[in-house]
Amino acid sequence: MSPNIPIRSRGFTLIEVLVAVVVICVGMLGIAKMQALALSNTTTSRMRALASLEAASLAAAMHSNRLYWSAAAPASVTVVPTAIASTDANMAAQAGVDLGNLPACVGTLAGGVQCTPSNLAAYDLANWATDLGALLPNPSATILCPPAVNGPVSCTIQITWTEHAVRVNAQAIVTGQFATPTYTLYVEP
Repeated sequence: MSPNIPIRSRGFTLIEVLVAVVVICVGMLGIAKMQALALSNTTTSRMRALASLEAASLAAAMHSNRLYWSAAAPASVTVVPTAIASTDANMAAQAGVDLGNLPACVGTLAGGVQCTPSNLAAYDLANWATDLGALLPNPSATILCPPAVNGPVSCTIQITWTEHAVRVNAQAIVTGQFATPTYTLYVEP
């Protein structure tokens, strides 16, 4: 033993080690919570990006079928992955047939019957509804195209779905609850 070092300062006491372990554990819990929030936010942003891409996809289909969406657009269309309801009963019935099937018209290049604008809109909506159901949890969409008074038709595409929320603090949404975000896109077909 060295004569200059007092006996009490040779090492760590058990209490010091326990305090250090508690401090490290609290830090690790904070890191775990940050990772859970990062994962939740990544999933949320992915779903929101998919919703915006799907809305843009339908907007592009509406632009390519201006004969239907600008002239004979239905006032309202409601889309869920298994059904399409519309104020245009013929288009809704055709879209219901097209869900999961090939379209009744295949175009003039293949020698088949030429699609009418209504048939093409039904086929686009049926494909879009299938894609929407495959990408988002519990999606529903509404397309509103009110009649134009003094200008072009302006439509609104609104998509809602459910998201799992993670709590950041005591005032935020409780873990396990579901939020229903909405994405809205305004389109002039």
